[in-house]
Amino acid sequence: MSEARDTIRIDKWLWQARFFKSRSIAAEIVGAGRVRVDGVVVTKPAREVGAGHVLTFAQERQVRVVRILACGTRRGPAPEAQGLYDDLSPPVVAEPANPRYDGGGRPTGKDRRDMMAARDRTDPNPLE
Repeated sequence: MSEARDTIRIDKWLWQARFFKSRSIAAEIVGAGRVRVDGVVVTKPAREVGAGHVLTFAQERQVRVVRILACGTRRGPAPEAQGLYDDLSPPVVAEPANPRYDGGGRPTGKDRRDMMAARDRTDPNPLE
């Protein structure tokens, strides 16, 4: 078995901490310059990181900010992976699932029936 190290490749750490499903995806994200280490953009997947470094990267629709606590030796289960970092990300504000559009646009069936009923009440014979 391998011993715990002081530093590890950034793509390998992101994969072990379960931020990305595969190491090649993690390497691709780092290579595209979408990861920052202590505020500096990193473009090399082989960049060594260790305990105390702060990583900033986008994951889905959220910006993740994590402080590395340990390098780890394997990609273990989720509870083990969560022990490798301290999440400093700002809290996620939940958007409403389906906000209703207020006004404008095509009327609904109920709106049309209400308009027809109102028209019928005001003018019983519109053609005369």
